[in-house]
Order: sequence, then C-alpha cells, then structure tokens
Amino acid sequence: ASHSESSQVIETDDEKTNRPRGVKASKAGGKKAMVDGKELAKFQTMWTIKKQNLEIKERLSKMKLLDSLLGKQEPLQDYEEAPKQKLITELMSN
Repeated sequence: ASHSESSQVIETDDEKTNRPRGVKASKAGGKKAMVDGKELAKFQTMWTIKKQNLEIKERLSKMKLLDSLLGKQEPLQDYEEAPKQKLITELMSN
C-alpha cells in the first residue's frame, strides 16, 4: 500500500513535539481545575446577568397574568380571585 507524502510521518526530535496529544493526555487536560481569574470573573458576570434576566422575565410573566385577570369583563371565580390578590400584593411590594 502506498501512502501520500502528507500522511507519512518521519519522526525526528523536532517533529515529536508537534504530534497531537493522545487520548489520555487530552482527557487529563480537561479535568484540570480552572485557575484563570479572568475566566471565573467572566462566568460570574454572565451568571449575574442571567439571574437578573430570569427575574425580569418572571416579573413580566406575572404582570401579563395579572393583566389578563384584570381585563376580564365578568366577575372572577374564587380560584381566579386568590391568585389575582396574591399577584397584586407581590408586584406592588417590589
């Protein structure tokens, strides 16, 4: 079987350092603890933004629900009145 020149490997001292990492070495590298402070700070900032975004979305969802309850023409049922009062109290306290 003939191999093309690009697939043939001639090992010299210089070329040994250019070899790709082995499977075990790659896996071990992935298990190392993250030491970089910049990466940790970036992650914490991103996490804080995500939490704020989630809180805003939850508040908006509650406001939409309250709006739909307040917009009903007919009197509310008991099972609708309790959540309405709870939402009003919750949204006005924030």
